[in-house]
Amino acid sequence: MKMQSEKIEEHFIAEKPYYLPQKNELTIALAAYGNGLPLLLKGPTGSGKTRFMQFLAWTLKRPLITVSCHDDLSTSDLVGRYLIRGGETVWVDGPMTLAVRHGAVCYLDEVVEARKDTTVVIHPLADDRRQLAIEKRGELLTAPREFLLAVSYNPGCQSVLKDMKPSPRQRFVALELNYPAPGLETEIVGHEAGIDNQLARALVRIGAMTRGLKDSGLQEGASTRLLVHAGLLIRAGIAPREACHVTITQALTDDPELVGAIDEMVSSVL
Repeated sequence: MKMQSEKIEEHFIAEKPYYLPQKNELTIALAAYGNGLPLLLKGPTGSGKTRFMQFLAWTLKRPLITVSCHDDLSTSDLVGRYLIRGGETVWVDGPMTLAVRHGAVCYLDEVVEARKDTTVVIHPLADDRRQLAIEKRGELLTAPREFLLAVSYNPGCQSVLKDMKPSPRQRFVALELNYPAPGLETEIVGHEAGIDNQLARALVRIGAMTRGLKDSGLQEGASTRLLVHAGLLIRAGIAPREACHVTITQALTDDPELVGAIDEMVSSVL
């Protein structure tokens, strides 16, 4: 039996990601990393959690291994499994094992979406043991000081059954990344979409208006990501109102009344 592993070099971020700090999240994250503490990022969809992790990994000069969690994500998906290749049985490291072996940043995006049994392997990595048990190989790995575990979730979109339990939460340093302040968000949208400041400011205003519709039944307002999408389509020649309709309105809801309300907001601004 052989052990195989993908190349860790593929996970290094070569170019500096574009990221504008909202507050002191980078300073806190670096302090947590220096003390071997894992990170918990909380915030709505499209608020910059993944971009922040890319920027942090680039700052630390460590590879970033990202796992998008889902209902079918199992412990084996994280740790690894034996596979038959070329008539031989080979062990293939999962993303978490790969990160521990090489002292990488392991980022579990939307961690509460994963199956509950995955928390069994997360717990000892998130406390002072910093260990990962590979039961199928009878192997116990201790993470090097360069390793960082980070998880994220969106508190506004979780049911009670999928909320993060107190036991795992209290192992992490929690950072809340909300939507940026209007001035900062305008700068981000303008840069990412390649549009002028006036149009970026208008899109940010639309985003803020949609975020005020929670009391009207809209689960979430337009994310910074959606505003960037709208800007990209407008820059590509799509009429502004149509661009906002397909990237913002239709992405947020199927409810006819809410669709009409959001389109009216767009018309009042553009």
